Order: sequence, then C-alpha cells, then structure tokens
Amino acid sequence: MDFKGSDTLPGPRTEDHLPHTAQAAVKIVIVGGFGVGKTTMVGSVSEIKPLTTEETMTQAGIGIDDNYGSESKTATTVAMDFGRISITDQLVLYLFGTPGQERFWFLWNGLFEGALGAVVLVDTRRLEVSFDVMGRLEERGVPFVVAVNSFPDAPRYPISELRAALDLPEEVPIVECDARRRASSRDVLMTLMRFLHSLAVMGSAR
Repeated sequence: MDFKGSDTLPGPRTEDHLPHTAQAAVKIVIVGGFGVGKTTMVGSVSEIKPLTTEETMTQAGIGIDDNYGSESKTATTVAMDFGRISITDQLVLYLFGTPGQERFWFLWNGLFEGALGAVVLVDTRRLEVSFDVMGRLEERGVPFVVAVNSFPDAPRYPISELRAALDLPEEVPIVECDARRRASSRDVLMTLMRFLHSLAVMGSAR
C-alpha cells in the first residue's frame, strides 16, 4: 500500500514548527515487513509534510525482497519516513517509519534509540514477516501494539485467531486499521499511547 498511490487525501498540513503549547515530545517507530503500509501510515496521519526516503525499486531486489501482495509497488523506503502529530495541545508524537526489507535492518538500531513505543503493521496475507520484527522489539524491550492493515484482498480473521497466530500475550493490543485514513491511523497511535500509559501505571504500582 503506497502512500503516493492512495486515493484518500492526507488532510491539512500545518507549519513545520511545534505548537507553542507543546510540553512533551515522544518518539514512536512504525515497523513491519516490506509493503505493509508504514510509509502510508506516516503520510496519512502526519500534520506536517512527511519526510520520505523512497527510492525506485530495481532488479537488484528481485529474489531478495518479498513483495508478495505488493507487486505493483514501484518505490521502497531505504532509510526512514518521518512525520509528526499532536495528540493533545501539550503532547506531540514524532513518527519514524522503518524500512521493511531485512537488508536494511541495520538502520533500526538508530531509529529505535529513545523510542517510547512502536506500532507493528501487519498484513494478514503475510503474517510470517512480522515474527522477526516483533522479536527484535521484544529483545530491545520496546513496548508495541499490533495494527492489522486492511488491504482489500486480504483475508479477515478474528482478533483471537490473530493473537494465537502471532503468539502475542493478552495484554498486547491488536487493532484493525486502514493506514490510508488519518482517523484510523490516529486511532492506532491513541491505542499505543493508552497501552504505554497502562504500563507506566502498572510499573509505578509495583
């Protein structure tokens, strides 16, 4: 799902400077396999013009990058996507989208540095590409929520079945979304923030 090819408007943009009321900024990473919609999500929800590092796909990726379900994709992120959204007048999220191909995973270390949490985007046609992604987050101790991107031709499963297939504990939220739509992407980020808040409350109660 390519943001540039999306048929929905990303919505109004603001100036690049922070709102004068902002008191806290949080770094969030958007991760997932190749072609699951990371660039689309950052682009749809960002209140500033998103920064992308997409390059035209070449023959060099054939046999290396798994493009199942994304055969029409002509560009790919090679470094990161960047956007920003104000959750409240005081709280601002900085969004960093990671490249999905395994050959670019060496860039993840820098992108994860200082991240409070993550959104793992998954495609039900290729759930297996999410296992390594979630494993790397767990190794680094980065809390995450799972967002199932609703591709038109992707099969739909009950959340309980997805949780079992992804081997996720009950406390990790799983939500459905349409990464092309600002409201849907914002709901995912709100789910993540509520999850992070619940973890902080639990931690302080111990």
